[in-house]
Amino acid sequence: MDEMNDRTCIVTRKTAEPDDLIRFVVGPDSAVVPDLKRNLPGRGCWVTADRLHIDKAAAKGAFARAFKKPVVVPPELGAMVDGLLAKSALGVLGLARKAGLVALGSAKVDSSVRAGKALLVLHAYEGAEDGVRKITQARKATVHIGGPATPAYKLFSEAELGLALGATNVIHAAVLAGDAGKAVAKRMVALDRYRGGSPDDLAMIAAIAYDDDAAEDME
Repeated sequence: MDEMNDRTCIVTRKTAEPDDLIRFVVGPDSAVVPDLKRNLPGRGCWVTADRLHIDKAAAKGAFARAFKKPVVVPPELGAMVDGLLAKSALGVLGLARKAGLVALGSAKVDSSVRAGKALLVLHAYEGAEDGVRKITQARKATVHIGGPATPAYKLFSEAELGLALGATNVIHAAVLAGDAGKAVAKRMVALDRYRGGSPDDLAMIAAIAYDDDAAEDME
């Protein structure tokens, strides 16, 4: 068939939703090309959307088998996809900033979280443990009083965040609710998943809130 419409991962042989997979096509030079927007022409194949499975597909000859012909797999295909996902995430983050949907600085991030307005929190790699801990406490407190659980990600350096946001010394940022904010959230989730992570302690926060509620019920 011309296209794998059932979207089966060529590594796991399991079907999945488009957002859980990355599509690849073969370019004119026979090189395997990632198609993140899923709109490039030609027959495509799909791989589970994380670095582990893409590296495995490259190493095990899965692309040649899927396309049923010799193909050229770039030696750094996994890193290439990571770079594309990161670029996409930072691009929409910049658009969200222009739309007024990004709060910068620990104080503004803290208040956005406590007000239930933050869709997610971003910490730069360089973020000090104390600063991250204070915002984590705000996230926990918000869940405890019945507010939304806000995921937090550490995916970029201070320089990368600053360049995307047109600011300096960007250590903590909150992405606020709105269409542009939702676009950022979708891409941050995708990048985080690709790198093998998950929101740092979202499950823990929810569990703490549950335990606190249970304790109060027993008093």
